[in-house]
Amino acid sequence: MQFRDLHRQYQAMKAEIDEALLKTASSGAFVLGDAVAELEQQLADYVGVKHCVTCASGTDALRMALMVLNIGPGDAVFVPDFTFFATAEAVAMVGATPIFVDVNGDVFNIDVDDLSEKIRYTEEHTDLHLAAVIAVDLFGQPADYIDLEPLCRGHNLYLIEDGAQGFGSAIGGTKACSFGDISTTSFFPAKPLGCYGDGGALFTDNDDWAYLLRSLRVHGKGVDKYDNVRIGLNSRLDTIQAAVLQVKLKHFDDELKAVNDIAQRYNDLLRGKVTAPIVPPAVTSSFAQYTIQSDNRDAIQARLKKADIPSMIYYSRTVSQQTAFAHLGQQPCPVAEQLTHTVLSMPMHPYLTDQEIEKVTETIIAAV
Repeated sequence: MQFRDLHRQYQAMKAEIDEALLKTASSGAFVLGDAVAELEQQLADYVGVKHCVTCASGTDALRMALMVLNIGPGDAVFVPDFTFFATAEAVAMVGATPIFVDVNGDVFNIDVDDLSEKIRYTEEHTDLHLAAVIAVDLFGQPADYIDLEPLCRGHNLYLIEDGAQGFGSAIGGTKACSFGDISTTSFFPAKPLGCYGDGGALFTDNDDWAYLLRSLRVHGKGVDKYDNVRIGLNSRLDTIQAAVLQVKLKHFDDELKAVNDIAQRYNDLLRGKVTAPIVPPAVTSSFAQYTIQSDNRDAIQARLKKADIPSMIYYSRTVSQQTAFAHLGQQPCPVAEQLTHTVLSMPMHPYLTDQEIEKVTETIIAAV
């Protein structure tokens, strides 16, 4: 059993993917070929925004978003403490200071009340300029943008959506990667929409920002690529990756329905045994991970391993607890810290069989 079975996905789409790869190889246009521009328009249409600009990774996408917003030294950027390292890493890479915010223990995303308190504390106790909030759509569920957007407006903070794990999710009829001022995602292979290497994208309705992003991803080029008008990055999506993503995007809504059906099956079988993920009304999750909570986490994981069932702990420590940020010495995030001891992610992908789902759940129930 695979944690996220990319082999089964390839077999399901093999003919289309092979054709797309051969077409790209025949074209000889391996960097910013036609498939890249085509994909960008398709992604923008899917999300419901004006511009999509692809790049080399989700981490680069976050860094480029901060660069476009002129965020740098002396700026405070508020980030959830329970997420992958890259969210805060991108802040540090532009010279700004990440301020760690606690999360909601039910849905794992940034806690709006604690964010309000951390904003107040930062205003009163530091000399930092309040610049932005990065909200993460963790495990496939969009953050609480209904409350985040007015809070950020009230404090003149940019709101950046880190949709690395959330592509395809939605609040009502509004798709992830369309919230806030600018949004980012990742196409790492294990993500809901993944390519065959690294890749990322940014989404915005702002024409000027889109123009700057296209410049930044090619060394800050101007009209002439040998006239570099600003300091940028080398961060382009390969044409091969774009071709793969075009094929996968055609099947994405079917896969999205499948993972939601599987999540409901998990929920039904595990009810009363562990704490299953909670998806609020009007929210659709893309289930990048299916993450349970249990005080018996270690015993469950040991039993799963014995049964040759893969599982993962996202995350075993908070971002602020990691060595690179230990020097910041910020305010505690107790919910995030507690989650590091209780969360466990199960196999989750659109190609899980009923027999595999039953094996996973029976093994968990036996452990608890």
